[in-house]
Amino acid sequence: MADKTIQFSIVTPERIIMSQTVDSVSVMTSTGEITVLPNHAPLVSELKPGELKLIVDGKEELLAVSTGFIEVRDKGEVVILADTADRAEELDIEAINKAKEEAERIMSEATSVNDQAYAHAAAALEREMARHRVAMKRKR
Repeated sequence: MADKTIQFSIVTPERIIMSQTVDSVSVMTSTGEITVLPNHAPLVSELKPGELKLIVDGKEELLAVSTGFIEVRDKGEVVILADTADRAEELDIEAINKAKEEAERIMSEATSVNDQAYAHAAAALEREMARHRVAMKRKR
């Protein structure tokens, strides 16, 4: 009989965010959103900043992730290596709004599309937008 759960882990350079058994994992990749269910085919894909949705014992848990990679391994294991990741309950909307404003300010002051500051600010803004979406969903 096939296993009906996934061993899930998400790790950032700073810490292990989570390591537990889940029912499914949904995340945005560079080629679109994927949902991993038990017995999913192995794959490796690049992550885009966005919402990570887990179903754990039938309940939804949300995280905000930035760039990184997802690896779906044989035997029902999913590993995400992310530059940053935050559980919904860890997110502070005020801090997120300040970070978004700062990124927008830097982007508006950049003189060239190729400017490194602009690229960093654009990436920061994308990350903060993802964090904001997750934080707002948690408030509901």
